Order: sequence, then C-alpha cells, then structure tokens
Amino acid sequence: MPNLFIRGLPATAAASFLLLLTACADAPAQPLASTSAAPSATDANSQPVDQQLTFEQWRDLLRSDAIAAGISPPLFDRAFAGVTPNPDVVKADSSQPEFSRPVWEYLKGAVSPSRVARGRILLAQNRATLNQIEQRYGVDAETLVAIWGLESNFGSNIGSHNVVRSLATLAYEGRRQAFWRGQLLAVLQILQHGDIAPESLVGSWAGAMGQTQFMPTTYNEHAVDFDGDGKRDVWTSTADALASAAHYLQSGNWQLRQPWGFEVHLPKGFDYAQADPEVRRSLAQWRELGVRPMGQPLSPPRDDATATLLLPAGHRGPAFLLFNNFRSILRYNNSTSYALAIGLLSDALRGGNAVQASWPEGDRQLGRSERIELQERLNARGFDSGHADGIIGANTRKAIRAFQLHLGWPADGYPDAELLEQLRQPH
Repeated sequence: MPNLFIRGLPATAAASFLLLLTACADAPAQPLASTSAAPSATDANSQPVDQQLTFEQWRDLLRSDAIAAGISPPLFDRAFAGVTPNPDVVKADSSQPEFSRPVWEYLKGAVSPSRVARGRILLAQNRATLNQIEQRYGVDAETLVAIWGLESNFGSNIGSHNVVRSLATLAYEGRRQAFWRGQLLAVLQILQHGDIAPESLVGSWAGAMGQTQFMPTTYNEHAVDFDGDGKRDVWTSTADALASAAHYLQSGNWQLRQPWGFEVHLPKGFDYAQADPEVRRSLAQWRELGVRPMGQPLSPPRDDATATLLLPAGHRGPAFLLFNNFRSILRYNNSTSYALAIGLLSDALRGGNAVQASWPEGDRQLGRSERIELQERLNARGFDSGHADGIIGANTRKAIRAFQLHLGWPADGYPDAELLEQLRQPH
C-alpha cells in the first residue's frame, strides 16, 4: 500500500500486492491508497504510449508536459539523468503468481512474536512523539506503529529502487500507463518542492516511498513536516513518516478510542450469508442475532456503532466484526488481509489476545487458474461473478453464496476446492 505492500514489497510493500486473493475479498493491494493522478498538460500524452516511440522520444514529450506544469528544466534533467527502462520493474508489474498465501500464513508472519516485541520497544522509545501525533490527528500510537512495522519493518526496509526510474518504466510500458504517468509527475513535484534530492529518492519497484510507503500522489496530499525541519521527510524522519500516516488515516474518518473490530463467536445455525460487506448492522443488532465477542474487546464500541461481519477463511475459520476504523485502514491499503493484520498487530501491541478460533489450515488454496475456472463455471451456470480474472471480489463472493444456497450449503462466499469440484460435476 502504501506499498502497492505488494507493497514488498518491504515486509509489506511488495508483500501487500500479492496478498491472499483466495482467502479474502481483496483487490490486489495497491501502493498507498490514493489513486488520484497528477494532471498532465496534454491529455493525449496520458493515453497508452505509442510503442513506436523510443524511450528517449517519450521522455522528451514528458519533459515538455512537465515544464508546462511548472517543473524546472534543470530539475527534470537532473531527475532523469541516466534513467533507462528497468526490465525488472516490467516483469514485476506483469507477473501474476499462480498461487497466493492463505490468510492464516500471512497473518502468522505479519503478527509474529518478533514483530510484536520490536513494536513494543519502539512504542516506548517514541512515546512522546506518538502522543503528540495522537493529540494533533486523533490516531492512536499502536495503529501507527503497526503500519510502520508492516510497511517497512519499522523503517529498516524502505526499498532500494530509483523511484523516477521505476515510475518512468511503468509509465512508458506498464499496464496502467496513465496512472503511472500521474505518479511520475507527482514525484517531480516532490523533487521541485525540495523535500528530497533526486539521487536519494528510493522506494519499492512500484514507486511506494518511505517508512510508511506512500505513493507520490498520496504523499503530495497527506505528507507533513511534523519535526519542523522544513521538509516532509518520510524516508529518514520517523516523526514525519508516522504523522503523515496519521494525517492520511484522519482523512479517512479515523475514530480515536474506537475499535477496528474484534473476533466474535457465532451461534449454532447462524446464517453465514450475513457475512457480506453490504450487510451493516449496529452492534446491538448483531448481539440480537447471537453474535458475541471472544473475550472483552480492548476498545468497546458503542451499541449503535455499525459493523460488518468478516469470515476470512469461510465458516470453518474465525469470524470478525469490523467497524469504521477497519474501513479507514482499507483506504491505506485495499486488502482485507492487510487491514486485518494491522488491526491484530495493533491489538497485540496493546497486550491483546491472538486469534482464538482455529484456521482451516488443511484447506488447499485455489490457484489463479482454478479461481478463473471457478468464475467461468459460475457464470456458465447463471451465477454472475463478472469477468473471470481470478480475483475473488464482491461479485464473485455474491455468486458463490447464491450457488451455495442452491446446494443447501453454508452460504459463506468462500472459494475452496470442494466448491470447484462441485461446479465441475454435470448438471
């Protein structure tokens, strides 16, 4: 997310991008959430590149647009000195792994004992700064440290790619050239502002930057100079990085002292079709359905707080009620697994319990080709899952639920090998 955590991306930058398409209703994780692209002077140049143009010709056209948008010619030339397309970036952008990690394996690494221990030490060391950030932006210290830990392993892995080169490569020959071109122009604006020198501008292969892995457009909108040195330095200033993340969450309506969510117990005979992001009920209404917290929540919500129910591994795995702050985390990185990891890590930093219910670790996760087949077979049977792309999103889960109800199965919307095998049977 911030790292497109594909983003692990550092521990997370790139890692986020590849997260759990089978276990969660996720879109592939994107570099930090903002997708607004900086405007270009010439709309035509925002369209896919004519591949008859050489990189040098394309760069010269970009230079004209950048100058027209206020970028100084010497700065542009300095930023692009020696820049050529990076084949490794093209490969990373086009790769679509056949298999992805189950949610429980991802969480095991994201909320590891070593990460929790390190996070607690850093919480204590940075307590004064974190308290000041909380007072200004209304975001708690544990959530910020959790983001810091997943995005860059607490600042130790911010990426080593030349950001201008990476974004120029993607804007020239990537899959979403207009988006990447906007990010590239935003990077030039950052350099023009003087927050960092071109030679020091490093990040993930997808252009996510700093200790909290901001994409350039997100940086321009939300990065702050919290330490007062005149620069918004998310690369070397922990205060600026954490405050910038807080500013971003604040813009997503983060509610201080309210929970992101918590694990719950579901009663016997529960209607699993209620585990749908479109089904929102107050905490009191969930309680009337027999939904109960596993233990005492660290931050008890109000009875009128609205929540959705998540079954990240189907009805045989843990269940969670999710509140507004979970949706704020999704703005940072639109991956359910990522947001769940942030919530659980922040709880662990407070001394909370780990997930109590068992994960279905014996389940075989569907590969990408199998997920595409599942979608195609659902569509063929009249259960509309949308375009068969292997991404298990809201439409696919809705189609799965409808098919499960048709079979008389628990309608949890979870794609597994048993479901695919049933779809393969003659009908």
